[in-house]
Amino acid sequence: MLSNGQGREIVRVVVSLLWEPDEIEQLRRAFAPADVVALHPREQDQFERELERADVAVMWGDIDDRFLTAPNLRWVHCDHAGLTRSARPEVFERGLIVTGSAGRSAPALAQHAFYFALALTFDARRLLEKQDAHEWGGIPGYADRMALWGKTLGIVGYGHTGREMAKLGKAFGMRVLAYRRRAGETGDEADRLYAADAGDSVDTMLEQTDVVMLAAHLSDETYHILSRERLARLRPGAYVINLGRGGLIDQDALVDALHSGVVAGAGLDVTDPEPLPADAPLWDAPNVLITPHQTPRLPDRTQRSIDTIVENIRRYRAGEQLLNQLSPRDIFSGSIPHPRER
Repeated sequence: MLSNGQGREIVRVVVSLLWEPDEIEQLRRAFAPADVVALHPREQDQFERELERADVAVMWGDIDDRFLTAPNLRWVHCDHAGLTRSARPEVFERGLIVTGSAGRSAPALAQHAFYFALALTFDARRLLEKQDAHEWGGIPGYADRMALWGKTLGIVGYGHTGREMAKLGKAFGMRVLAYRRRAGETGDEADRLYAADAGDSVDTMLEQTDVVMLAAHLSDETYHILSRERLARLRPGAYVINLGRGGLIDQDALVDALHSGVVAGAGLDVTDPEPLPADAPLWDAPNVLITPHQTPRLPDRTQRSIDTIVENIRRYRAGEQLLNQLSPRDIFSGSIPHPRER
């Protein structure tokens, strides 16, 4: 499918990023012979003036009304992963192409998910309590716990991060199932790939799952995709791990499922809302691990962003579909928490 900018020429680009000079220079070379104006993110007045002249913008934040009224603007690249705030109906009505840097932190996010999976499987919290108490002794029933090997991993959202989760799942000897929106794409590391567009139900996957990892974007299609009814479909003793967005889970239902034992444990890097209020019941739910929507960085994260932008410059000029391009299916009508940088 062709993008909205079918083979368009790039004339003027405005860049607003906290990158090193040599990193900005890579963009200059890739956009050549277009004029590239590089600004510090604090130079908002000048940025607004340049938007009036630019046909491409590259920046960290999200789309706001300034981008919708810029007369020459055709393509905006937001240098982060979660573009839910930019998936506004007006963007698509305007015909604006919007892309992001999803995938630049995918390996780290997948490792974060398995930090949760391993900590829950090996009961890291109680082991550390024993260590802090200087107690050498087992935890009752610990020898009966089952390792990840041989269990079934179910991944909701099979994009960049989901694929990295699948790779690690196979490395840990797990059977890997995945559920995604689009049909007709290979499962790569997944043993079985389910697709909404092919008429598959996520329920079929969840019923086979011991560990479910969420890596989907938040949209009207995915909001509360892990509902109270679907939490009940997981295998006994299952763990729920969320590296996507808090709104993917019915959080009240998850708290109830943790207290009742329907879900054996949860690892959550995202919540609804964020920051999580100090009096939120989720804090005191049994066997839940919470991190504040932050993941250690990859050493080449910026270069991975650059590689995505450079490839998209080629695709834009060739009239091809761009990587990480938003579509109307990405629209979320509810309230959206402010994302942390990925």
